[in-house]
Amino acid sequence: MKVSAFFSRYRALLSLLPCLILMFLAFGFTACAPRETPIVSGTTTQTLHRGIGNDLADLDPHLATQAADYNVLSALLEGLVAEDPVDLHPVPGVAQSWTISPDGRTYTFHLRTDARWSNGASVTAGDFVDSWRRMLTPTLGADSANLLYIIQGAEAFHKSTAPWSAVGLAAPDARTFIVTLEHPAPHFLALLNHTAFFPVYLPAIEKSGSATDRGNPWARPGTFVGNGPFNLKTWRAGQVIIAEKSPTYWDVTNVRLNAIHFHAIESVDTEERAFRAGQLHLTETVPPGKIDSYRKSSPELLRIDPLLGTYFFRLNVNRPPLTDPRIRRALSLALDRTAIVEKILRGGQLSALRLVPPALLASPIDALPSAAPGAAAALLAEAGYPGGRGLPPLDLLFNTSEIHRTIAEAVQEMWRRELGLEVRLTNQELKSTLSARRAGDFQMLRSVWTADYADPTSFLSIFTTANGNNYTGWADSAYDAALFAAARTSELVARNALFNQAERILLDAAPIIPIFHYTHVFLLQPSVRGWNSTVLDHHPYKHVWLESR
Repeated sequence: MKVSAFFSRYRALLSLLPCLILMFLAFGFTACAPRETPIVSGTTTQTLHRGIGNDLADLDPHLATQAADYNVLSALLEGLVAEDPVDLHPVPGVAQSWTISPDGRTYTFHLRTDARWSNGASVTAGDFVDSWRRMLTPTLGADSANLLYIIQGAEAFHKSTAPWSAVGLAAPDARTFIVTLEHPAPHFLALLNHTAFFPVYLPAIEKSGSATDRGNPWARPGTFVGNGPFNLKTWRAGQVIIAEKSPTYWDVTNVRLNAIHFHAIESVDTEERAFRAGQLHLTETVPPGKIDSYRKSSPELLRIDPLLGTYFFRLNVNRPPLTDPRIRRALSLALDRTAIVEKILRGGQLSALRLVPPALLASPIDALPSAAPGAAAALLAEAGYPGGRGLPPLDLLFNTSEIHRTIAEAVQEMWRRELGLEVRLTNQELKSTLSARRAGDFQMLRSVWTADYADPTSFLSIFTTANGNNYTGWADSAYDAALFAAARTSELVARNALFNQAERILLDAAPIIPIFHYTHVFLLQPSVRGWNSTVLDHHPYKHVWLESR
């Protein structure tokens, strides 16, 4: 090759070098750049990724019993009223307006004409009549049916002692729904946000079987028909439930999220790692051992919100030796609740000496002391088991969770140390635990109750004789009578006195052992907007959006 030709080709290659470098850099950065995380892409597409803890057992709103059930179902369904996103006061939902009779017993709801089911059918007053009748039908066995006892004649119908015609519900036309109550109830409108009062579309349910039989598999993608701001798209059991914005929702123009991914993550440690990896916008909880670390290093991600809820153990009073109230009281007295909240939980929780959170009752109660091992040991000896001798092992059942196990192990050690008792710990997945609870197949059971509405009756009513959420086998006519009277008392001081009277009966009989009052400790990305602190931990999704910061 001539020298001149060589230099000519060399100069040509040099002229192409910048292009080759640019191509290499573009390819290199594309191939090596980290993949966009779900929270980054989700913020761009308005797709919220939320952790919900354990997977749901069912998506039937009339069989819902867990807080996580509400967290999903409130996206898929809407009741007569909705909630203000800041303070949760009742605002128009399916009903655009309502009137209340002078005696406070009759509510007339006027339904909006543009309320639609996800299949396009109109939501009518008849749908609410049919839905609430389903809730009260005995064969459904709805645990929360008693919430509807506030309606005139509902309890008698549910107990098969009166016909449906005696129930105070009427739909004179498609847009008018009339509800007559047994007695005035200032909290009635707030109560309507419980899933027990959500409407369901009976024609869709009946395609899969009887609408009033448990086990009907209608509440699944493809057959679920809702009327909320989002539609059920996907449910991969144990993984994720996906809801997408509903084009038929009456207020769709004000719904800013396009989708919500509810991630079921049983392990709190795994959930926290998913948050750090950019998989979640918010978690259900935080491992207690990492709370202090977030306080110091990332306080902008840590949220500790007030929450009306109580963590407690249910005791099956029909299972010996827990048939003896002295043994039940001894178990309660032996616990050092302060150690549990301060050394284990570390999230501002309060040791619980009663079931009702203190924020709901201004007047104090002569409650059990925080820890009285001497009195506990004396009660156990009085029951015939000095030093725990002769008492067979006790069983404590809890659903799988690192936090529940840590608390159970601490309680197990306290009972061994203070009372000489052997306690066996058993954990099951949530669905199995719920089945055991419903069947009464337990001796002691980890439990929680968060308020359905901000009133003491939301807690105390669950241990009345007829309540489907009692599960302890305990019943007391004086307790029932005190709550019956409180429901019909409007004067605050007298009403609180009746609540205290009832709770004193409950604590003395000890079918439950209160452990602590909740706070909601969780992680939240700054990109989540409209997520306000509320005492019920309700967050109307139509007011939530994502914004890069």
